[in-house]
Amino acid sequence: MADGSQRAFWSGHFAFVLAAAASAIGLGNLWRFPYLAARYGGGVFIATYLLFSLTLGVTLLVTEIAIGRRSRQSQLTAFRELGYPRWNIVGVLATVVPLFILPYYNVIGGWVMRYFVAYVSLVAGGSGLENPQAFFDSFIAAPLEPFVYMVVFTFVTCAVIVMGVRNGIEKSNMVMMPVLFLMAVGLAAYVACLPGAGEGIRYYLVPDFSSCGSMGKVALGAMGQMFYSLSLAMGIMITYGSYMRRGDSLPRSAVRIVAADTFVAVLSGFMIIPVVVIFAAQSGSGRAAIDAGPGLMFVTLPRVFASLGAAGAWVGLAFFVLVLFAAFTSAISMSEACVAAVCDFFHIGRNASVAAICVWCVWIGSLSAFGYGRWSAFKPFGMPALDFFDSSMNVLTPIVATLICVFVGWAAKPRLVTDEAGMGGRAARLYSFMIRYFAPLLLAAILLSEVCRSLGIGGWSI
Repeated sequence: MADGSQRAFWSGHFAFVLAAAASAIGLGNLWRFPYLAARYGGGVFIATYLLFSLTLGVTLLVTEIAIGRRSRQSQLTAFRELGYPRWNIVGVLATVVPLFILPYYNVIGGWVMRYFVAYVSLVAGGSGLENPQAFFDSFIAAPLEPFVYMVVFTFVTCAVIVMGVRNGIEKSNMVMMPVLFLMAVGLAAYVACLPGAGEGIRYYLVPDFSSCGSMGKVALGAMGQMFYSLSLAMGIMITYGSYMRRGDSLPRSAVRIVAADTFVAVLSGFMIIPVVVIFAAQSGSGRAAIDAGPGLMFVTLPRVFASLGAAGAWVGLAFFVLVLFAAFTSAISMSEACVAAVCDFFHIGRNASVAAICVWCVWIGSLSAFGYGRWSAFKPFGMPALDFFDSSMNVLTPIVATLICVFVGWAAKPRLVTDEAGMGGRAARLYSFMIRYFAPLLLAAILLSEVCRSLGIGGWSI
């Protein structure tokens, strides 16, 4: 096994938790969690999400971090380094995931950057967001603009990665994450003080079993949101775990990562749901505004901000700064998983690896960037390129996670993780049950729901 003597390390436990939390806190926290909570009974969804985060989420986080720290390798070579070369196919699949998610994620990051620029212009007295739907449609269908913003977003991300683990990832997180937290708290406090916000807060927090639909869909929606929100099965936590020092507690780190991720997800509901409820009441749009789904961030919220009067431009600017930081922190973590895999497998330097991943992202990302414009005719399985990649990876990730559970639970045995994590007695027995039986069962449910959603079976729309 590699001793990791030439490998970079986080400067301390806090740096690792902050980096892992930065990876987990992304766009899904800021738009998907609020609209799922609004759709599935408010407090019912939130409580279900917390339950799965503290059970399935912590179990899978501890597992992936332990594999990384024990092997001192990224996901592509970790299983071989642990002495199970036949299981390296899991590492290959776990590398495919970020390699294909990152390019289209950078496209969406470019969209966020475009809205940030638009709100800077609006604050300065400009215009352009009078009709949010027309603005969004014209932007994503533009012949060149989405590609340019994707390239800029990609280059900024790669500039952070090329500086290394401590000087790049760690230092950028030390700046962006505190700002993100403070802005999230500030926006939530501002929204809470708006006239009529109390009704929106009640709508968000009070359990409503009459509007949540079946508890099965609530549970599957909460599990799926938790799974993707925590950056599981993407190689990220294995890679970040490989930079973790031996003396740091894995279980405590996992709980803190889940806590930070959940805090921002729940807080995003306080930022978004009350203002949307106020807007719905004023405009008469009812649940259509609340159930806007993916269009919530780029169409509905700009309408909501416009309804706030002169302050709306500043609120919109603050919101998209927050979202931009969240997009960057997640893109940085996925980029690092890809770069580390290239470094470990090909034994080449970081600069060359970053250059290779940057070229890959621009090349593959162009399919999604032009997918609603000049290359709109390219529709694999009848879907725009971005939707195709998203659906494919949402199916692949629970497969990868299930294989990791089978590997740890039955091939290598749970002691691989419990010894590395310093768990014994009741904690070790509980972990063994979770990784062998409970986690694979829930992951199979997530996989089934994603397949149904992707194929449109049974009206599944989460």
